[in-house]
Amino acid sequence: MASVTSLSHSVEQHLSSAISATLPEAAADPLLRRSDRADFQANGILALAKKAKANPRELATQVVANVVSGDVIKEIEVSGPGFLNVTVTDRAITENLAARYADADRLGVPTSARPGTTVVDYAQPNVAKEMHVGHLRSAVIGDATVRMLEFTGESVVRRHHIGDWGTQFGMLIQYLDEHPHELDHKDSQVSGEEAMSNLDRLYKAARKLFDADEEFKTRARRRVVDLQAGEPHTLAIWQKFVDESKIYFFSVFEKLDMEIRDADIVGESGYNDMLAETCRLLEESGVAVRSEGALCVFFDDVKGPDGNPVPLIVQKSDGGYGYAATDLSAIRDRVFDLKADSLIYVVDARQSLHFKMVFETARRAGWLNDRVKAHQLAFGTVLGKDGKPFKTREGETVKLVDLLDEAVDRATAVVRDKAEKVGLSEREIAENGRYVGIGAVKYADLSTSAVRDYKFDLDQMVSLNGDTSVYLQYAYARIQSILRKAGEARPVAHPELELAPAERALGLHLDQFGETVTEAAAEYAPHKLAAYLYQLASHLTTFYDQCHVLSPDNAPEVVANRLFLVDLTARTLQRGMALLGIRTPERL
Repeated sequence: MASVTSLSHSVEQHLSSAISATLPEAAADPLLRRSDRADFQANGILALAKKAKANPRELATQVVANVVSGDVIKEIEVSGPGFLNVTVTDRAITENLAARYADADRLGVPTSARPGTTVVDYAQPNVAKEMHVGHLRSAVIGDATVRMLEFTGESVVRRHHIGDWGTQFGMLIQYLDEHPHELDHKDSQVSGEEAMSNLDRLYKAARKLFDADEEFKTRARRRVVDLQAGEPHTLAIWQKFVDESKIYFFSVFEKLDMEIRDADIVGESGYNDMLAETCRLLEESGVAVRSEGALCVFFDDVKGPDGNPVPLIVQKSDGGYGYAATDLSAIRDRVFDLKADSLIYVVDARQSLHFKMVFETARRAGWLNDRVKAHQLAFGTVLGKDGKPFKTREGETVKLVDLLDEAVDRATAVVRDKAEKVGLSEREIAENGRYVGIGAVKYADLSTSAVRDYKFDLDQMVSLNGDTSVYLQYAYARIQSILRKAGEARPVAHPELELAPAERALGLHLDQFGETVTEAAAEYAPHKLAAYLYQLASHLTTFYDQCHVLSPDNAPEVVANRLFLVDLTARTLQRGMALLGIRTPERL
C-alpha cells in the first residue's frame, strides 16, 4: 500500500498554493498546527507580511480568496492580526481514515524517503554482574528506538556492548582455575536465576580471597596479562563466565519481552584486535599525543577544577587500554565495516562528557563527519518515590529481576480483580498479568523524556487511571469487546455522514499517527509516541461518553461508521504500543 497523505499536509499544500498565487516570489510556509478554534490554524502569514511590508490582515484576506475549497477545506476565516482558521470537511476526514484502514500493516504511515543504516548501542549489562534498574532504561529506550526506526524503513544494526573485559576478570579466572567445578551445572537446563546465583557466589568467594591472600592477588594480576595476551587456557575459562552470564541476560530480556540475539552481542572484547591500530592511527595523525607516557587527546573546553586540561586517555602509561580505546575502535568498526550513517548510544547521562570527548576525537580523526554522525541518547536516573536514586532499604542497588517480578505480581492482582466480569481463565490471567506488568514498567519509562529522571512508583504504574499503559491496554480491550458484541454489524466507512464533534476530534487525531511516528523516530523520542497514544485513548473516552456505538437508535450506517472509527483506533493503539514494545491483550 502507498502511504496516506495526512489532512494537515493536504491543507498545507492548499495554503501554500494560495500563498504562491498571492505572493509569487515568497517562500510559502503556512506554519500549520492543530487548533482549539478550528481544526487547524496557520500563522505563517504574519512573517510573510513583515517581509513583504504588507498589512497582515489584508494579506491573509487575499490568500483566503485564492484558496481552493471543496474536497478538503470546508471553510477558512481570517482571525486576529492575520491568523487563518481552517475547518476541513467531514468527508475528507472519513475518506482519509478509510485509506489508512485499508493499509492493515502500516496504517498509511510513510517510510523514509532516504533510509540509511543506524547502529543502536543499548542494553549493555556486565558479565558476572547482576542487572539493576539502571540497565532497564538503556534496554527499554533502545528497544523502542530500534522498533520505530525499523518501522520507518531504516536499516538498523543492534549492538549490545557488554562489559566482558578488563582487570576484574583476572581475579575470577584465577579463582575458577583453582576451583574448576564452581560453575558446573547439575541439570542440562539451568535457569537465569541459577546462573546468576552461581556467578554471584563465585564472585564473592574470589573477592574475599583476593582481599585476604597476597599470593592469590599476585596470581590474579598475572592472569590479566594472560587474558590480554590471548593465552588459550585463560580465554577458555573467561568464555565460561561469558556463557554463564548470557544464560542470565537472556532470561532477564525474556522477562522484559524483548528479543536480544546472540549475534548482536559484541562486548568490549570484540574490539581487542583493533586497539593497537586505533592508537597508532590517532598518534600518527596528531589527534592524540603522548603526555607523561600516556596517549591523550586534549580539548580546549574540558578543564578540571584546577583549570588544567582534562584529556581523554586512550592508552595508559603502563600500556593498558582504557574505555576510550574500545569505544573509538567500535566507532571505526561501525563506520567502516558496518557502513553506518548514524550511531546511537543509549547511555546514562552521567557519561555524557566521556562520549562528547570520544565523538570529538573520532571527528578529528575523520571517522565521523557531516555524512556519518554519532549521538548519545542520554537518559536520566531512576528515582524512588522519595525522589532519591532508587535503592533498597539497605541502600543497595535494586535488582532488575525483583523489580519486574513485583510489577507482574501487582498487575496480575489488577487483572484478577476484573477477570470474573470478562470470564478470563487462569492462564489468561497469568499471561495478561505479565503483559500489563511489563508494559507498565516500560511505559512509565518511555512516557518520560529520556533525559529526565523519573520516579519508579509501581502503584501509579499499574493504575487504571491517568497516563499509564494499563489505561491504553484497557482502551484497546474495550474496543475488542464492542467488536465482539457487534453481531451482524461490520466496520464500514461512510464518508457521506456528518460527524459529531467527538467523532471529528478522534478522527483528526487518528490522522496524525503517521506524522507522530515519523517525528518520534527521527528525533529518537519514544515519549512523543507515548504522549500521542495517551491522547488517543483520552479522545476515545470522550467519544464513548458522547457517541454510543451499538445503540439501537442509530441508523445501520452510523453503527458501521462508528465501528470503523473504533476499529481503526484499536489498530492504531496496537501498532503504536507494539512500536514501544508493549503488548495489547484482546480481553482484560
